[in-house]
Amino acid sequence: SDLKVTGIDFLKSQNCRLHHTDAYNIKNLVVRRGQPFLMQLNFSRELKATDKLAVRFGIGENPMKIRGTLMSLNPRREPDFSGWQISIVKSSDKECLLSVTSSPRAPVGKYTLHVKTGTNIYKPENDTVYLLFNPWCEADVVFLADEAQKKEYVLNDTGYIYVGSAYNITGRPWNFGQFEEFILDACMYLLDKSQLKLSNRRDTVLVSRAMSALVNANDDSGVLLGNWSGNYSNGTSPMDWIGSVSILQQYYKTKKPVCYGQCWVFAGVLTTVMRCLGVPSRCVSNFNSAHDTEENLRVDIYMNEYGDKLDRLSLDSIWNFHVWNDVWMKRKDLPEGFDGWQAIDSTPQEQSQGIFQCGPCPLKGIREGDVYLPYDSKFVYAEVNADKVYWLVKKVNGKDKYIRISTETEGVGVNISTKAVGENKREDITSQYKFPEGSEEERKAMQRAYSFLRPSGLVPRARFASILPMENMISKPAVPHDTVSQSGIQLEITNKEPLYPGNPLELAITVKTSTSGYWTISLVGSCQLQSYTGKVEASLGYIKETIKLEGISEKQVALKIPADEYMKTLASVEDEVHIHVTAIAEVEGTDDKLTKEATMSFEYPPITVQMPETAKLNEEFTCAFIFKNRLNMSLDNCKLLVEGLGIFKMATFDEGDIKPGKIIKSEVVCTPTRLGEKKIVAKLTSTQIKGISVEKTITIT
Repeated sequence: SDLKVTGIDFLKSQNCRLHHTDAYNIKNLVVRRGQPFLMQLNFSRELKATDKLAVRFGIGENPMKIRGTLMSLNPRREPDFSGWQISIVKSSDKECLLSVTSSPRAPVGKYTLHVKTGTNIYKPENDTVYLLFNPWCEADVVFLADEAQKKEYVLNDTGYIYVGSAYNITGRPWNFGQFEEFILDACMYLLDKSQLKLSNRRDTVLVSRAMSALVNANDDSGVLLGNWSGNYSNGTSPMDWIGSVSILQQYYKTKKPVCYGQCWVFAGVLTTVMRCLGVPSRCVSNFNSAHDTEENLRVDIYMNEYGDKLDRLSLDSIWNFHVWNDVWMKRKDLPEGFDGWQAIDSTPQEQSQGIFQCGPCPLKGIREGDVYLPYDSKFVYAEVNADKVYWLVKKVNGKDKYIRISTETEGVGVNISTKAVGENKREDITSQYKFPEGSEEERKAMQRAYSFLRPSGLVPRARFASILPMENMISKPAVPHDTVSQSGIQLEITNKEPLYPGNPLELAITVKTSTSGYWTISLVGSCQLQSYTGKVEASLGYIKETIKLEGISEKQVALKIPADEYMKTLASVEDEVHIHVTAIAEVEGTDDKLTKEATMSFEYPPITVQMPETAKLNEEFTCAFIFKNRLNMSLDNCKLLVEGLGIFKMATFDEGDIKPGKIIKSEVVCTPTRLGEKKIVAKLTSTQIKGISVEKTITIT
């Protein structure tokens, strides 16, 4: 009688454990390429030596052997050219145990499985097998040797994204949630949407580039619509997300872009997508990040006589921070030596090959100035290495005159940060992106980078270049010069009191000299509120003073801003704002001009979380969130957002207005569904304050 297959057991729990895919919340088999998995076939009778048996794996609409999208595996024949292998582990009675190993170069995606015996074809009820990249397989280009790194960059579903300002960095907890329901299917949908040829889905370079394009909605109605306008009334404010899960679930359900994202949201979602597909990935925060629209490695900053920044004159900008991603892979498409971390970025800033995508670009290439390498290495190089050129704009006979004050060569690309492996703390990875500022290697890398830039790269902004006299055309100083001038003047900007919203801002500018002599210094200082992209939201006040110093001495000038000067802006802008202070000092009788900028963040009272340190699987426990408003102002329209992956679904509490001194307490009943260390994340948002976050860990036994 004909041999027929009567059933298939995918041995899911055993395979998924060995393939590190047991956390995916999906009923299908999920395996990684290049690694064997077992399946058991049940037959209508015993398997004989003469029986024909072929296990077929197909990917795409119309799988064909000739295109490499259909693998027909016969355990009795020589392995076929596709690099897939199959063998019979044991066969007894009506059962047969098979071992299947996909090629470590197989396209990732959803494969359908059929078994052919003679003329009979058996299609199992749940015939889709998900195949992912495999950092555990040495032959896979994403292979990562270190176990702790794989645990962090592939399997960790929570983490931090670092935000704030260069010298006031805060970690924002983020739930990546790559194993949650529908997330894997959402990623497979993105692969289909990418229009990558099936054969190109084996290539991490092309897949990561395609995902950097699809996580923003700009060209292809991808996942997230970016919005930096300050008005988010018909969507979710970028400040209100605490993870990627609800974003990707909503996108998969509606197939329409989700509103709204800013850089850390794009980076959080792209981390989720890459980790979900099996590519090691991390969020990277670059502080004082240059957005150089001209590829001239220069960002021009224009200020009026009070030190206020003039946004209208420049397309270039310096963001307080910008977040992108690194993904780990071998670069077979490049000369040797550029394997390892590659930068990719899904925040839509500049087009690359006609669409908003960025990377992958090797960190080693950025570090050494090899900015000719694909993809987008000039843009990424400028983000971490551009110079800041300060211009003073004065009215002379009714016309704007541009006076170059100074060039700062070390202010851009500082304290580049990511979450440390296996620890809840910040790791500084600046040295992976650049040599130490001012070192011999750094200068060589800079000169190398310059040699690949277009020669027209060294003129002020094209928008009004025609009105600039030639002596303002500057070329790059080869050696970074120190900002200590002939009079030895230095500026420092500090805050005397903690910066609590609702209190006056008590700031100070200190002028110091380090050489003998009498100096008369005219000092201007201005304070502005700005968003993290450097956009000015309000000018709060300025000082103008003449200071006389003798010898080695210093003088402090106070800059005090009453609370009602900035409270309206805090409530009217939907973004988190930073306090930005600029000081300009000019020394009489010399050419000495000096600028100093400082960005500071407001400080907030904390949320406290009350819950046990451990809990049992499937047993209820209560988690309480407590917040006391210790500020001198009411917080209006407060919302508390809470989420605990594997413990409870995202919940929102409307808390209304919280008056000064008032305490709120909200409780969630939790039922853990997964073992191990889990995190609960909470965030409080209000009209005035855009995000106070907290997280707490609990161990589920």
